[in-house]
Amino acid sequence: MNSNLLGMDVTNIVTRALSEAESELQVIDPTRSTLTALIEIATNSDDDVPALSVLATDSVLKDTFDDFLVASRAADLIEEGTLSLRTLAMAPTNSLLCTEQTVIAVVNVGDRIAGITATDKQFVTHTHETYRTHWDDAPRFTLRTPPLSTVRETLSADIGESIRADFDAVLAAVERDRGNGDRLDEVRISLLVAARNNVLLYDISRWGEDVGIASKATFSRTKTELEDSGLIATEKVPIDVGRPRLRLKLGDSQLTDAPASELAGVTTDLLI
Repeated sequence: MNSNLLGMDVTNIVTRALSEAESELQVIDPTRSTLTALIEIATNSDDDVPALSVLATDSVLKDTFDDFLVASRAADLIEEGTLSLRTLAMAPTNSLLCTEQTVIAVVNVGDRIAGITATDKQFVTHTHETYRTHWDDAPRFTLRTPPLSTVRETLSADIGESIRADFDAVLAAVERDRGNGDRLDEVRISLLVAARNNVLLYDISRWGEDVGIASKATFSRTKTELEDSGLIATEKVPIDVGRPRLRLKLGDSQLTDAPASELAGVTTDLLI
């Protein structure tokens, strides 16, 4: 059986597999890094992306999609019919990327990674058929995170263009430095940019619940945590009927003075 070694980089390996796939790329037992790379490359590709059939363990799927950016981009791919996710009951020996002509075994050894390809037609066909059977029997994985495109569109329509721009700037900063995301989940980011724009807690929490980010109760609890930490403050706004509503404001001068692109970093520093 002919085989060769691809470069030691998961991005190159996934890009190669996507370029060789004509109609479908089967992704069998990916690691978190492989699945993350697949979603990011597919999202940013200017070329037509083949159908992505991902068969992964439940733990890898949950771990990967704990990252809001990855999960929301995956939700976009699912909504457009490009990505399908199913749960793998028993993991094979290696992670596999299967195109119509090639099987790529993604091998991790310590901190190094390699893609070993096999192109023998009989072997490729057998591999496809074997994992197609596993796919047919596997339960679907339900992704509960809303598509990023929906989040951005509704935030702009329901709250305003300025808060959407700040939200995008904070997400871009978190993506550049993944470490900032350890304490800044999607709810905290939403509340911080809402406070930067003096938005009512009622409005941002209602939007968050409607779009599927989190419940109003979660927004309220997180607001209290951020307020107790001195990161945000609130002021009461009287209304015609009922209890006054709370307007969110940034509670620390370092946050007030920071541009949106630095909000994540400054917040993380203040939380340490």
